[in-house]
Amino acid sequence: MYTKGKSYSEIQIGEKASFSKTITETDVYLYAGLSGDFNPLHVDEEYAKTTDFGTRIAHGGLAASLLAPVLGMKLPGLGTVALETMTKFRKPVFFGDTIKCEVEVIEKLPRIKAVKMKIVWTNQKNEVVSKGETIVIPPG
Repeated sequence: MYTKGKSYSEIQIGEKASFSKTITETDVYLYAGLSGDFNPLHVDEEYAKTTDFGTRIAHGGLAASLLAPVLGMKLPGLGTVALETMTKFRKPVFFGDTIKCEVEVIEKLPRIKAVKMKIVWTNQKNEVVSKGETIVIPPG
């Protein structure tokens, strides 16, 4: 059936995992419906043409959500509990961009048996669109 992710003792500093997805117009509209954020910058091309971006952009939270499959399915994997995530948005994500979310274990926190990871989101041009850190408790 399902295999638990890596435990605290199995995880090594420097380990990495990633997930990539091309952001589509459908993704943006589904995220707008889920989040309730119908800002015209995301959903109205005519409005978006009048902004500095010149076209619609994806919600920052949509790209940030690509962290979930990394943590929950890859590293640490199934059974992971996220405690804290900090994200800094650096560049817009446009419709059609392929975003890669990569984590790297940078510290183990023995007192709470948690791990701290660096997160970097890049587009298909290898430009950093967001970066941050997360602290998670791996499965027991």
